[in-house]
Amino acid sequence: MIEILVPDEQEGTKAVVRSWLKQVGEEVAKNDPLVELETDKVTQEVPAPAAGVLSEILLDTDAEAVPGAVLGRISTETSVGTERSAEREVEGRSAQAVEQRPSTSLRTNENGETRLSPSVRRACAQHGIDPALIEGTGRNGRITREDVDRAATDSSRIGKASTTQPREFSPGDVPHDRMRLKIAENMARAVAEQPHVTAVFEADFSAIAEHKAAMAERGTKLSYTAYIVKAAAEAMAVAPAINGRWEEDRIAVSPTIDIGVGTSLGEKGLIVPVVKDAGSLSLEEIGVELDDLTRRAREGKLAGADVSGGSFTISNHGVSGSLLASPIILHQGQAAILGVGKLEKRVVVREVDGEDAILVRPMAYVTLTIDHRVVDGHQTNAWLTRFVELIEKPDQG
Repeated sequence: MIEILVPDEQEGTKAVVRSWLKQVGEEVAKNDPLVELETDKVTQEVPAPAAGVLSEILLDTDAEAVPGAVLGRISTETSVGTERSAEREVEGRSAQAVEQRPSTSLRTNENGETRLSPSVRRACAQHGIDPALIEGTGRNGRITREDVDRAATDSSRIGKASTTQPREFSPGDVPHDRMRLKIAENMARAVAEQPHVTAVFEADFSAIAEHKAAMAERGTKLSYTAYIVKAAAEAMAVAPAINGRWEEDRIAVSPTIDIGVGTSLGEKGLIVPVVKDAGSLSLEEIGVELDDLTRRAREGKLAGADVSGGSFTISNHGVSGSLLASPIILHQGQAAILGVGKLEKRVVVREVDGEDAILVRPMAYVTLTIDHRVVDGHQTNAWLTRFVELIEKPDQG
């Protein structure tokens, strides 16, 4: 028997089994996609670790999948000629295993209460639906999250008239999907556990605008985000704890600067691909990496490794028109997040030839929200001061 394991790349984020792509008794080839896992960030396919026959499913739909857990098993000894008999045998064993997993099976306890997976319970509560009246389509008649979502919009999925009064939905209401629920859970936990403090500076992007134009003339197109990532990575030198995290016995500072960049997926929410080891990359290399990550994020092709391991995050909320956001909720396990507001022309006072002059410059508010357990005010301001210097003089980085 070969075990099918949950990958170790979940980065502290809860994953659930979304669906199995193969059924017990089916023959699989090595690297065939077997099962889909879903987190608040990505949907990830787990491939078959070996060729054989899927003999057991241990974690079914909606079950929580912690890193390293056994999802199921593949038998490599079953011959083609005996697959049908083996299928019947393993289906019986799998059904018995499902009955032994109360957290993921539809069954009743000694008081006659229905036991459901956590996501199914949440969905029933949100939609005001009695789970006893839903026709389950999962293994052995289990109710899945998809069953609840369908029942919320299709009364034919409900076995009989509900005895409870469902909450009415207006035509413009949008039922929660898994990503939105996970985002809400993570945001609430971050606010509850990490004391947020925000400092606000202002940055002049004139020099970057000129540098971008000069690079474009030489055939290299760079986004403002590439400059922001580069400046953020270099600013870590003056306050390394910004690149750290709180642990019970110490402040752990990451040995590499791995910067996540918030990327909007429209109505589907937000995803944060990570530029790994940004401190060792040139401006041009950061630009290439960002282009690749952003494209794959919007095509839904990011892997788990692309969104895990971040030590710092940038939220460029100005691209959607926001001047200032404060505080921006910290990514769990990180000490700080940079917010960049809308770039707009503003009147500023600058000294020119020893005299004050009123000029029009492209300006943006930048904020650094910190976990005050890890970072104090003087470190926050030192980091922002250096970051603004690098934005306003990109050639001196």
